[in-house]
Amino acid sequence: MFNNLDPVLHSQLRLAVMSLLIAIKEADFNFIKDKTKATSGNLSIQINKLKNANYIHVEKTFKDNYSLTTCSITPKGIDAFEKYIVDLKSYIKLK
Repeated sequence: MFNNLDPVLHSQLRLAVMSLLIAIKEADFNFIKDKTKATSGNLSIQINKLKNANYIHVEKTFKDNYSLTTCSITPKGIDAFEKYIVDLKSYIKLK
C-alpha cells in the first residue's frame, strides 16, 4: 500500500534543491543557497549527497577570479524525483 520513499530525497534541503532544479534545470550555488535559506556548509554537504547519488551534476569553474559552482539535474535525478512524488502520493491518497 505504501511505497518506500527514497532516503536520498527524503530530506527537506535535498528535496528543496531537487525541486528547484526540476523546474529550472540548472542553478548556481548562491542562487540555491538564497532560495533554500540554507547555510553554505549544510548546502555543500547536501549537494554532495545528491551528486554521489548521480541525481545532480556539479561543475566548478571560475568567473572573475571567483569560484562558481553550478548544479544541474541529471536524467537519473529527474526519474528519482518523479518516482518520489508518485511514492509520496501513496501516503496521502484517499480511497
